[in-house]
Amino acid sequence: MNTKYILLANDNTDQEAIEEAGSVIRSGGLVAFPTETVYGLGGDALNHHAARKIYAAKGRPSDNPLIVHIADTDSLQDIAQEIPEAARVLAEKYWPGPLTMIFHKKACVPDETTGGRDTVAVRFPDQHTAQRLIKSAGGFVCAPSANLSGKPSPTTGRDVLEDMDGRIDMILDDGASVIGLESTIIDMTSDPPELLRPGAITLQMVQSCVPGVRLHRAVDDQDGAPRAPGMKYRHYAPQAPLYLIGRDDAREDVTGRIRTLCEQAMRTGKKVGVLTCSENAGCYQGASVKILGSEDDEEALAHNLFKSLREFDREGVDIIFSETFDESGIGFALMNRLKKAAAGSAGKDKEP
Repeated sequence: MNTKYILLANDNTDQEAIEEAGSVIRSGGLVAFPTETVYGLGGDALNHHAARKIYAAKGRPSDNPLIVHIADTDSLQDIAQEIPEAARVLAEKYWPGPLTMIFHKKACVPDETTGGRDTVAVRFPDQHTAQRLIKSAGGFVCAPSANLSGKPSPTTGRDVLEDMDGRIDMILDDGASVIGLESTIIDMTSDPPELLRPGAITLQMVQSCVPGVRLHRAVDDQDGAPRAPGMKYRHYAPQAPLYLIGRDDAREDVTGRIRTLCEQAMRTGKKVGVLTCSENAGCYQGASVKILGSEDDEEALAHNLFKSLREFDREGVDIIFSETFDESGIGFALMNRLKKAAAGSAGKDKEP
C-alpha cells in the first residue's frame, strides 16, 4: 500500500485534502490525522471492517477499545444509550477538548470498535483539522494513537510516517500536537464515575464540576479486559530499556545516582540517554540528554515526553535513565506514561 502524505498549508487548499481524507474513511480506509493530544489513526467508527483494519495496522490487541471521535456534542446521543447529567456537565465544560467519556453503546456501534465491550468511549477533539475531517468522514471516526502498538504515541506527522508508512491510506500533517499526551478518560457507566486514564484534564478539574468522580483503584491495571485504552498491554515504550530514578530528599540524590549509572553503562560501551528537567541538564556529561522542560512547567514536561522518547529511538541509544517528576496536575499523567514506558521496556522502580 502506498501511503499518501499531505502537509497541510493552512490555506484554502486544505479543504480539498480534508475532503479526500473524509472520502477515504467513508470508503473504509484509514487516515492518520492531528488532534490536540496526539495524532490519531482514523477509520469509520460504525464500520466493523475499518475497525479491524486499525487493529491490524497498529498490531493492536482486538480487545483494546478504540475511541470514537465526534465533531459536535449532539452526535453523542446517536451512539450512547444513556447520557447522565454528570456527563452533560463535563461536556459543557471540557468539550471540545482532551476528555474522553465512556457510555453504554447503541447497537449501531460495532463490537470491533469497542473491543467487544457493551460500552463506547467518545471524545470531541479541540483541533480544527480534526473537527473538519470528522465531519467530512460522516461524523463518527474511531481513532487510537497512530503508532505501532506499544511504541511512544506520535505527536507529529513524521512520527506517524515512521510507523505507518505502507500500512494506511493517508496521513494529514498539521504540525505538532499542542498537548502531547493522550486524553483523560472518565467511565460514566460507573457509580460514581471513575477516572481510568489521566491526561491534561486532571482529576481535580473534573471533580470541580462533578465532585463524586474518583480515581479508579487500578489505573495501571494489567489484568482482565481493558475498560479503556492505556489500561493494559505494553504502552509508550521506547526501543531501549527505560529506568525511572526516584528523587529522595534532595536534587543531588537523583542526579548523583543517574550520573553513576550513566558512567557504569558508558564504561561497558553503551550509548546512554537521560530524560531530565532544564535545571539538571548540565549534570550528565557524555550522555544524550533530552530536556523535557523546567521542573516547574508541568505542561512542557508532558508535551515533550513522547517527542523525546522517539528521538532516543532515532539515535539508537542502548539504555535510558529518567528522573521522576512531581505528580501534581498534568504531572500525574506524565508519570503515568513514564511508569508504563518503564514497565514495558525494563521495569519501573528498579535500577539495572
